[in-house]
Amino acid sequence: MSEQFYPKLQPRKVHEGESYLERMAIGSTKYIGSPTSLVIHTIFFIAVFGLQKFGFTFEQTMLILTTAVSLEAIYLSLFIQMTVNRQARQIEEVSDDVDDIQEDVEEISKDIDEIQEDVDSIQENAEEISADMEDIQGHIEDIKVNVEDLSEELDKEDALPDEETTRVHRIEHALEELLKEVKALQKLGS
Repeated sequence: MSEQFYPKLQPRKVHEGESYLERMAIGSTKYIGSPTSLVIHTIFFIAVFGLQKFGFTFEQTMLILTTAVSLEAIYLSLFIQMTVNRQARQIEEVSDDVDDIQEDVEEISKDIDEIQEDVDSIQENAEEISADMEDIQGHIEDIKVNVEDLSEELDKEDALPDEETTRVHRIEHALEELLKEVKALQKLGS
């Protein structure tokens, strides 16, 4: 209940270049808008009208009240304008920050678009490589079949010396190894 009439004064962040007068103006505008200020002003107005009990005339009390209220209004308008100016500067700083963030977001968006294009290109290349690998595998299998057929014919004829038979076996072995490598590359591409 007491916080309702006596608000907690929060430590305020002091900004660079802020003078004591500016800090006082900001604090005053916060205080004037509080329930505590309402109570104090009410007591002040009652006290001014109570001056008639101490021998002051009505005109004198009204003159004191009018002067006090006029001075307070002048200072409050100055304090409020200082606060408004400060808020305008802060809004301008925030606006600049928002503009910077917007530029960063646009740059990130462009980067994402470029990355997506690269990913699409890589995907197309991978598909082409996979198709080429299948063609190569088919050719290697055809060559292997041809070498096997040739080897069988040579074995039947026994016409080739051992040296050439060894060469044919080496070719068969090389083709088998090549076929294994192509299959391994296909698995990596998948």
